[in-house]
Amino acid sequence: MSTCKVTCLSALLVVVLLSQSVHSELQVGFYAHSCGLAEFIVKDEVMKAFFKDQGVAAGLLRLHFHDCFVRGCDASVLIDSTPSNKAEKDAPPNNPSLHGFEVIDNAKASLEKICKGVVSCADVVAFAARDSIELTGGYGYEVPAGRRDGRISLASEASKNLPPPTLNVNQLTQFFANKGLTQEEMVTLSGAHTIGRSHCSSFSNRLYNFGGTTSHDPSLDAMYAARLKQQCPQGSKTSTVVVPMC
Repeated sequence: MSTCKVTCLSALLVVVLLSQSVHSELQVGFYAHSCGLAEFIVKDEVMKAFFKDQGVAAGLLRLHFHDCFVRGCDASVLIDSTPSNKAEKDAPPNNPSLHGFEVIDNAKASLEKICKGVVSCADVVAFAARDSIELTGGYGYEVPAGRRDGRISLASEASKNLPPPTLNVNQLTQFFANKGLTQEEMVTLSGAHTIGRSHCSSFSNRLYNFGGTTSHDPSLDAMYAARLKQQCPQGSKTSTVVVPMC
């Protein structure tokens, strides 16, 4: 297995541990009696989406992280905005880059047909993230379930609790420490990006005129920086260009 896939698996395990610290009563096989096919139904929907677009795996993993880092793993990232409230999904860190919502919606709809009102959306997100790891070549593992869905979702909290791409190592370390995570766990979680893509606009400041110079960020591998410059030309007016991160 490639390093990228191992790193991504480790990242999700850290998210699971973070989730367990918030939900102390989580159990493996939580739906064994109330909805025995729950995890199979979620996996089926993830597989159908993955075979149409493999990029959805990274989207679902990121969706889980962005959910857990704001109010805990409570699916508050799925709540729609209203005229009187801008929800997490419409905050700048999530809109328009966060995706995979339709997979969660489809899985929940399928579950409601056989187990109405039983499986939480928060657990669906957690199962879908695990299934994404498996589909990209990672190891399968059991996900403790029993999460409760939140009812509060605030865009301001997403902007405050999700790390922006402009933070340096020291700032990121402190950001994750505020969540009770070590620097090693921060690196592991960040490694989940290796199965995804990123907009050039998220890192172009490190490719050109870094620190007031005419060169790139010296901490970047020179060959890697050169490849990124080919994919993200300086002065490009297109903000939708994305590149693979591994």
